[in-house]
Amino acid sequence: MVVQILGTGCPKCKALEANARAAIESLGLQAEVKKVTDLNDIMGMGVMVTPALAIDGKVKSAGKLLTAAQIADVLRGGT
Repeated sequence: MVVQILGTGCPKCKALEANARAAIESLGLQAEVKKVTDLNDIMGMGVMVTPALAIDGKVKSAGKLLTAAQIADVLRGGT
């Protein structure tokens, strides 16, 4: 599983990354966390507002700072 954090490095983007790492750890998952900072790559994924979260290349959230619990729900297959 690849968890992508889309954003240019703003405080909310960094917080989203930390929350994603916490969610992955809490679920005991094997996942790679990648940061996508290039605006062309971000827009290429259809994201116009950051921070955004993608799982295996599929955008799950954009423009929101999800909590670790919300990310864990997404990782378990929720919305």
